[in-house]
Amino acid sequence: MKCRDSALRRYGIGTAALAGAFVVFVLPFIFIFLTAVKSPADAAAMDFTWPERWFFWHNLVEVVQARDYLLLLAYWNSTVITVFAVALLVVFGAMVGYVLERRQSRWNKVIMAFVLAGLMIPPAVVPTIWVLQQLGLFKTIHGMILIQCAYGLGFSILLFSQFIAAIPRDLDEAARIDGATPLQIFFKVIMPLLRPVTVTVIVVQSISIFNDFTHPLYYLPGRDNVTVQLTLYNFQSQFVSQLNLLFMNILLVTIPPLLVFVFFNRQIVAGMTAGAVKG
Repeated sequence: MKCRDSALRRYGIGTAALAGAFVVFVLPFIFIFLTAVKSPADAAAMDFTWPERWFFWHNLVEVVQARDYLLLLAYWNSTVITVFAVALLVVFGAMVGYVLERRQSRWNKVIMAFVLAGLMIPPAVVPTIWVLQQLGLFKTIHGMILIQCAYGLGFSILLFSQFIAAIPRDLDEAARIDGATPLQIFFKVIMPLLRPVTVTVIVVQSISIFNDFTHPLYYLPGRDNVTVQLTLYNFQSQFVSQLNLLFMNILLVTIPPLLVFVFFNRQIVAGMTAGAVKG
């Protein structure tokens, strides 16, 4: 009897969790899709109804062609920023994590304090803009890449350092005896073992950087520097609000990160749990 009650309780909890997840995550996406395929008049009503006529292809073409194919330029800029920023995060995060775990010194606690401070203290926008202007990096793609790398480095270092702590030091010593240099030890011995946490960092940081709205808004003004999130301004202004096109734009911006998360969800969980258990 107790086993049956326990099974029913677990079933009820699981059902409630699935229902809650459906309401929180699936229903908003369905509403976005239905609004994106409506006519301007139907979309203006902002109700959860089935469209009388489907304007999917018409709205899609209008969004892509808007402002001289600005969305395609935005996809290119966001892709460039994401790829190069994530590459820097993986290399520098793994290197710093490796040094912190393998070379114990009195400075390690100070460095980790700065890493944690980077996670907890919000960035100061005005001083950052001043620094970028002094370096000639304001309103540039490579300046935005460095900004994204700086903001995501703390999280990457923590993940890599926890995972590297579980790798035996005997591997380093054996490679050193064979005559390997420190760089060879890191790239040929340690780096291949970091595949689970590397995939986690790549997926999590890619989604975060690709979906970033505020940082490009502050540090990357200008039409030529537009990113996918900033294209949402195209169809909303003080006088005109084309909700069907706005939601179609949201749909196009949301799909790539959603697909990445769906296909790499297991790798994300595996990388994080492996670092937590082994560390």
